[in-house]
Amino acid sequence: VTRDLSSLVLRLTCVLTIHTSCITNIISDATRIQLNTNMMKLTIASLLVGSAAAFAPAPMAKTSSAMNAFTAADLPGALAPMGFFDPLGFAEKADEKTLKRYREAEVTHGRVAMLAAVGFLVGEAVEGSSFLFDAQISGPAITHFLQVPDGWDALIITFIGAAEAQRAQIGWVDPADASYDQPGLLKDDYYPGDIGFDPLGLKPDDPEELNLMITKELQNGRLAMLAAAGFLAQEAVDGKGILEHFSS
Repeated sequence: VTRDLSSLVLRLTCVLTIHTSCITNIISDATRIQLNTNMMKLTIASLLVGSAAAFAPAPMAKTSSAMNAFTAADLPGALAPMGFFDPLGFAEKADEKTLKRYREAEVTHGRVAMLAAVGFLVGEAVEGSSFLFDAQISGPAITHFLQVPDGWDALIITFIGAAEAQRAQIGWVDPADASYDQPGLLKDDYYPGDIGFDPLGLKPDDPEELNLMITKELQNGRLAMLAAAGFLAQEAVDGKGILEHFSS
């Protein structure tokens, strides 16, 4: 009897040990899943905030003699009836250096979007008749890059990388000279967007005219960002080119 009781106790102990281990594993897995979910939510939120910050209007100087006086009080690009449109309060929460990065991001995105909007229309207008790539590239503009022959895509990426490296050398502080908590720090004497590219000499010397031209560029860039996003979404939905929509 004593032997049977000892055996029963031993079996019960083994069963309890196994159950305890299973419960521990379940709790551990649940904790790990919850942590992963929280990390995913945090990552998505960070991406959304970063994307919104890249397009948020950032301030510029009122005059060319005060290029570093970035405040939210008087900025080019603020027009009636919207005025200074900053519903999420990015400008209010940012210091001068952060505001300069916001304006640099907005100007750069606007310029790229203006080129993209024109590229959509021109690329689709000359398809089948261009001297490039034996006129073999056709279809919606969002598929054109994938049709570029091997080797040319690397050349295009290299060209873009060289342009970005040149822009970084003009406007950005060397990371080795910047504090770890100030990534992407712009130079004090750099005016966001002013990379010295003005082959036609259009930049006016008068501060008021300069602010007016800055406003025009910002407004065209903002419109182009909306247009390029619309072009991408429309072609991705139905697989038709933008010009094809106009003609149908």
